[in-house]
Amino acid sequence: MQKYFVAPSQFGEEHIDIEGNDAHHIMNVMRAKIGSSIEVSDGLAREALANIESYEEGVVRARIVEMRPLDRESVVHVTIAQSLPKGDKMETIIQKCTEIGAVRFVPFVSERTIVQYDAKKEAKRIERWGKIAKEAAEQSHRNRIPDIMSSLSWKQLIAQFSEYDRVLFCYEDERGTQLRDVVKPFAERLASDQTSIEAANKTQLDPLPNAKAPSVLVVVGPEGGFATREVEAALAAGARAVGLGRRILRAETAGMVATACIMYEFGEMGGL
Repeated sequence: MQKYFVAPSQFGEEHIDIEGNDAHHIMNVMRAKIGSSIEVSDGLAREALANIESYEEGVVRARIVEMRPLDRESVVHVTIAQSLPKGDKMETIIQKCTEIGAVRFVPFVSERTIVQYDAKKEAKRIERWGKIAKEAAEQSHRNRIPDIMSSLSWKQLIAQFSEYDRVLFCYEDERGTQLRDVVKPFAERLASDQTSIEAANKTQLDPLPNAKAPSVLVVVGPEGGFATREVEAALAAGARAVGLGRRILRAETAGMVATACIMYEFGEMGGL
């Protein structure tokens, strides 16, 4: 069943109005008929199964049949910080990591970034990446569309490390600590904490609040890797250097592998 994201203002009590490119896609690409069922989400707090009721003046109106649970998001929030890669590789990174479960993408410029940052093209590039994230979220039936942030300098990115519970610095020369060495005990401890909260809630009149979703920032460098001083700065700011196995991965592959491994350790892919 096809899924679509709409603005919260388009999501009514009984009907959902789908406009623009999505309406065109429903009627002219998918060739949906009146009465056909679709899934619709406002990307925030509401998701529904709806039946197409009419199509007039470029607007598809669908009647809500039932509200759906918001249960497709991961228990861990993974943000991918990616040094701008060449060509259309960033599009691939956003598409695939969205399917796997990443919630945010932060492009940045590091010392060996080959791509020349152009502020004039920034808005158009983010719009393009946002469209790719939306389509990937629809294809994978996510409950939300990942955020695409504006490009940062290396110093600006490091300044944000403290906002995350864990910062994993993917480093090809790291031979000791592997990603699993950091993520597995982190996931196990949080799972134990959540069990304790649930147990306490069964015996108290005032339940304890559920812990917020743990946040992990995965930092991936450019095709040429990080400069030594960048590695030193990242570690000094609290990042953990981790390896991704004995093989050297491409810049566009590292984020996908790291995200999948994190999801596995948090039980999103048959792990814990």
